[in-house]
Amino acid sequence: MVAGERLPVAGGGGQVAVARAGRIDPYADEPAREDWFVRGVSEAVGGPLGDHAVRPPRRGFWTPVRIVLALACLLFALHWVQKSPCRDGAWVNLKQYKDLCYTDVVALYYAEGLGEGQVPYADHKVEYPVLTGLFMGAVGLPVHAVGQALGPAFNQGKWFYDANALILCGLGVGTVAMVLALRRRRPWDALLLAVAPAMLFTATVNWDLLAIAPTVGALVAWARRKPALAGLLLGLGVAAKFYPLLILGPLLVLALRSGKLRQAGMTVLTAAATWLVVNLPFAVFFRDAWLEFFRLNSTRGVDWGTFWYIGAHFPRGRDGAGFFPFTWLSTHIPALNLLYGVLFAVCCLGIAALAILAPRRPRLAQLAFLVVACFLLTGKVWSQQYVLWLIPLAVLARPRWGAFLAWQLAEVGYFLAFYAELMGASGKGVIPEWVFVFFAVARLITLAVLVGYVVRDVLRPDRDAVRADGADDPDGGVLDGAPDAAWLPNRRRVDRFHVPVPS
Repeated sequence: MVAGERLPVAGGGGQVAVARAGRIDPYADEPAREDWFVRGVSEAVGGPLGDHAVRPPRRGFWTPVRIVLALACLLFALHWVQKSPCRDGAWVNLKQYKDLCYTDVVALYYAEGLGEGQVPYADHKVEYPVLTGLFMGAVGLPVHAVGQALGPAFNQGKWFYDANALILCGLGVGTVAMVLALRRRRPWDALLLAVAPAMLFTATVNWDLLAIAPTVGALVAWARRKPALAGLLLGLGVAAKFYPLLILGPLLVLALRSGKLRQAGMTVLTAAATWLVVNLPFAVFFRDAWLEFFRLNSTRGVDWGTFWYIGAHFPRGRDGAGFFPFTWLSTHIPALNLLYGVLFAVCCLGIAALAILAPRRPRLAQLAFLVVACFLLTGKVWSQQYVLWLIPLAVLARPRWGAFLAWQLAEVGYFLAFYAELMGASGKGVIPEWVFVFFAVARLITLAVLVGYVVRDVLRPDRDAVRADGADDPDGGVLDGAPDAAWLPNRRRVDRFHVPVPS
């Protein structure tokens, strides 16, 4: 064996491992060598390490995993600092928008009756799914009780936010750790999540990390071939926010292609049973309060920054009015619900066709990202913190820095424009409407481009960074390395990009 000789890697990958210094290191994760964006940035410090350079032994304290986790802790600490001006709840003269620190956590402590000791669902309707409402009560009611005992000197809203932030940021670091667990061969992939700019600004705007952590945990459980545990975690995620429900579709389609429906069925049934166990007592005893979440979402109008908002506010001519169908839909909510539901269903059918007809079975993270992204691109609601749903899936689906950072910067631009728009809606205009629409379009386009790249990687498996070392689907569990089912006509073909299909 000669140093630098290229050897094929066992498995279906389209690239090969490289033997250097007389040894093969198929697990080396060197972003500066494989990612054009990182390679370009690295030129400022001398460029990527050469093939014949002497590599330092990978020992010592600062391993890639510890560096990523340390940066994740730093990011969430900076996030807490960024939200600090709003912790006391003294929001006067639009301080929450001027300082870019608005958070539902503080606002809803008072709006949901927690500041008065009201029990969620029993005493007050809650606009969120049950697990989020329970979490709000579990933290908020003890804070209220302490506040009652200590008097006005104890700022209940501030302590409520700090307690929530501590738990939510802990879940955020845990999510980074779980992505690291899914990418043991590629630990630097998790760095995209650990330093994501949108995470810095939106981590505790709402309670979305309550659903994100169990959803990523479910992917870890599925990857470890524990379908029941994956279902349990997905069920808890859906009980906190409904978006994890979207993961089940890709799982079933991939299981259909590989003939693993029994394992996927166990996950789906366990998820349904878990959700039912959490929700049933509230649906029976507090039915009206439990239905508030569904009622609100069915009657809710067009949200800021969505595709439908852009169409209704896109500056056109001197009057600046948007396009008629969109302006009409913004006041006819049942028609809007039907239309965006049809569009999302068409997207899902297209993703299912892609999963079945692709030359090689797509990875689970790729399809999950595509479905959640299409849900946001076509939906009538796209709250600023919904970006958190996509970041872990984007990292797992396509760990490339260029398009990811472009999307993240567009999200930060939208974040800034959104707060300026809120100030305008409160009577203090900061930017013209077209500026906000511009940043909303930029967010939509950069996410659509990222979707396009993922679709290309599915159709061209040789371009998939995760499969470059010969892996099939590190998140796939029983799907990993499984051959296509017998009913698929082209199950034994080798695609034209010379990527062997397992059989």
